[in-house]
Amino acid sequence: VQLQASGGGLVQAGGSLRLSCAASGRTFSTYAMGWFRQAPGEERKFVAQVSWSAVSTLYANSVKGRFTISRDDAKNMLYLQMTNLKPEDTAIYYCAVRLGYSGSYDDPAQYAYWGQGTLVTVSS
Repeated sequence: VQLQASGGGLVQAGGSLRLSCAASGRTFSTYAMGWFRQAPGEERKFVAQVSWSAVSTLYANSVKGRFTISRDDAKNMLYLQMTNLKPEDTAIYYCAVRLGYSGSYDDPAQYAYWGQGTLVTVSS
């Protein structure tokens, strides 16, 4: 099982980026998937989650209204559209698969598979 995140880069404040996560090795269409981020010296934090079949989405308050999570199960892909980026969004972004629904959706321990991360840097 592999998750490959891509799409990170350097962008000015107010700009946009679209992150992608390609899943391989098995299908994750019946599982929730999410994005987390980790800034230097900080713990990994929840960004967004999309349920299986994209019935519902959840967002951290800090990104609500600016980020949009989506999935394309036919392509085994997960996306994060980020707009109006701020310097505080600078972090390594990780995609992940949540195999169950026990526990809290924003707890990294609830996610079983992780991508390698892609760096997003927002300059002021």
